[in-house]
Order: sequence, then C-alpha cells, then structure tokens
Amino acid sequence: MPDFLIPTAGVFLGLIIGSFLATLILRWPEGRSVVSGRSSCDDCGLQLRIWELIPVVSYVLQSGKCRQCGKAIAHDHIAIELAAALIGGLALFAAPDLNGLAGAFFGWLLLTLAALDVRHQWLPDRLNAILAMSGLTACFVIAVPTLTDRLIGGFAGFASLALVAAAYRRVRGREGLGGGDPKMLGAIGCWLGWQALPLVILGASLVGILVAISWRLRGKAVASDNMLPFGSLMAITAFPLWLYQTASNGLLY
Repeated sequence: MPDFLIPTAGVFLGLIIGSFLATLILRWPEGRSVVSGRSSCDDCGLQLRIWELIPVVSYVLQSGKCRQCGKAIAHDHIAIELAAALIGGLALFAAPDLNGLAGAFFGWLLLTLAALDVRHQWLPDRLNAILAMSGLTACFVIAVPTLTDRLIGGFAGFASLALVAAAYRRVRGREGLGGGDPKMLGAIGCWLGWQALPLVILGASLVGILVAISWRLRGKAVASDNMLPFGSLMAITAFPLWLYQTASNGLLY
C-alpha cells in the first residue's frame, strides 16, 4: 500500500474502533454487555439496522435522530468516532507501520479513559492495567523509550500522584484526586517513559486552566471544590506527546 494511503486507512480503522468504543463507554458503566446484544436506540429501544451502524455516515443520513421516535442521538457517539478516526490518521501519518498502530492503540485507550472520566468520573483499573501492560509490551515494537525508562515511568508516575493525593487529603481533609489518576499517570509513563511525566502534568494543568477560564467566560462559578476530570486532561496531553516523541526520535516518515 502506498504510504499516503496508510493514514487514510488509519482514519477508517479509527471510525470502526470509535464506534465500538462509543458503545463500550455507554454500556460498561451500566453493567451491560459490550459484545452481546444488538445495538438499539437509547430512548425507544428500536433495534438498529446494519446501515444504521455505519460510523458517522448513518448519523448524517438520519440527521442525528432515531428514525422511529425522533429523539436526538447522543452527540457523544459521533464525537468519539471522529476522535478515534483522528487518532488513527495522525498515528499512522507519524509512523505508517507497526509503530503507528501501537501509537493508535495508545490513543484509543486514552480516548476511552478520557470519555469515562468526563461522563462518570471513573478510570477503570482494568483499562489502566491494559494501558500499562501494552505500554511495556510496545518496547518490542517502538525502541524509544527503553523498557527501563518505561518501568521507571510506571513507578514514578503512580508514586508521584499518589503522594500528592495523600498530602492533599492530610492537609485539606478531603479527596483532591481520584484513585484512578495515579494509576493512569503510571500507565502513561509505561508508554512515554519517565522523562515525559513532567510534561504530561504541566500540559494537563494548562488545559485545566483553560477549561476553568472557559467556565468563567460562560458565567459559570469557579471555586476550589470544582471537580475537573484530571485523567481526561492527562489523556489530552499524552497522545500529542507520543506524536512529538515519535517525530523527535526520527521515526516520523
């Protein structure tokens, strides 16, 4: 396949993966099976036809509404499909080979964790474990960072945020970070290595400040007890850092 077609294939693969991820993000917190049972309208229960399952296209053809009850289809679904398509295209543009597929997998896991954190304030241990183990395994495909740097990144990422959470709890008498945040940073460290962890924290903090500013501009009160999904902020930072890492290590084609 010509190199210029590989990112396009990544986009289409991302659309398919995104459709599955959107279903997972909807069903998993409700305790529903992700792999069994036909897809249906969330409002009226109408079982969807095959053509209604085509990512993005079906949404456009139906004008974003169920054909039976006319209720609007959740915008989250198409947003996740498009985000997954963007991740697949960018990863395979950065490295049109196994490196790119590994990076796309990293991005798709981050997208899932980010969406679950925004919707449900939940960073599942199972997904964090998959993120960490896949990051360590990726060293056999992506030479940089080394396995040692990834292992140190996993430990340092978890330990640093766990210490911050413990200190905040002791000083303020309440939780400041969710239990999944340290595990997620550790898992990101398994992908990017320990050297990238300060940039992940810095980038997530800057994105958080921008979110708070946007709240103020829209007239929403901003106080010290406002909850920000820090896992989502780390995810937004981590995938661009992987792209930069890929380029700076000479893997960009």
